[in-house]
Amino acid sequence: MKKFLLALCAVMGLAFGASAQRAQLQIGYGGYTQMDASDMHDGGKINSAWGALTMGVNFKVAPSFYFGPSYTFSSASYKHSDANCYYHVIMLNGRYNYWRNSIVTLYAHLGLGVDISHITWDDGSKNKAYFAFQASPLGAEVGLSRSCAMFGELGYGAQGLLQVGVRFNL
Repeated sequence: MKKFLLALCAVMGLAFGASAQRAQLQIGYGGYTQMDASDMHDGGKINSAWGALTMGVNFKVAPSFYFGPSYTFSSASYKHSDANCYYHVIMLNGRYNYWRNSIVTLYAHLGLGVDISHITWDDGSKNKAYFAFQASPLGAEVGLSRSCAMFGELGYGAQGLLQVGVRFNL
């Protein structure tokens, strides 16, 4: 575990130090997440789930590669109960641009991290941790200006099957 944490700190240090002036802030919404599709709510039947909101920072560490952390929030309610489940996902993300022209960029995105599910009911609550990931082999970013772009991704994971949002160059 110590080796993993040291490697994680080294990679984060490289990401933050390599190209701090080339950062992007991204905000997105994704539907039908990993948490909805698999049992990341400690059993029980889910009544409704609305998708996931994601916020992240990406740092350009190579000409076609971005790396950075993200936070995703989602929630769901149980059928026949007043119980709710709140998902907090923290991931490290990598994005590789594989095709680009003056307006559109096509890319692949992979994220790995942890989901902390907070389950509440009338007389208590509990937390459970699960492995979280996002694999999006097809992503497209359309530049609206030098500082703003829209994006869409198709994939599977904690950020959703279809994720759309905006990115701001800082």
